[in-house]
Amino acid sequence: MKKEKELYRDFLRSKNLKLTKPRLIIMEAVFENHEHFNVDDLYEQIKKKHKNVSRATIYRTVPLLVESGLIKQSLRCESKDIYEHTYGHENHLHFICEKCGKIIESGFNDVAELIDTLAEKENFKISEYNLGARGLCSDCQ
Repeated sequence: MKKEKELYRDFLRSKNLKLTKPRLIIMEAVFENHEHFNVDDLYEQIKKKHKNVSRATIYRTVPLLVESGLIKQSLRCESKDIYEHTYGHENHLHFICEKCGKIIESGFNDVAELIDTLAEKENFKISEYNLGARGLCSDCQ
């Protein structure tokens, strides 16, 4: 967690912002959770321990975490942005169950090679991968 905190602090300094206690609480909550989350989920998680961190503060802080490269918006489900912490994690695919909402992560290397080859043919430089597929998980089939 120390490395993430240092990166976040340095990023905020570059924006002339401070690592306030609420921003630190939000960042720590994101990295305590190893699941995908939306802002409402994060708010519910945080308010159990910290009553003074508002939903508005979380909504303002999440874009800073995205811009810092510590998290990314990986999906959009049921009109909500879904985030995950990506710092130190490899790219992966998301399989999303249309019935129960379960998100299954899967390896990415074979698909990335194909996408890279196609991008090279088009003289396209990829800066980010964001791939998902919708269907039914084994429990819902």
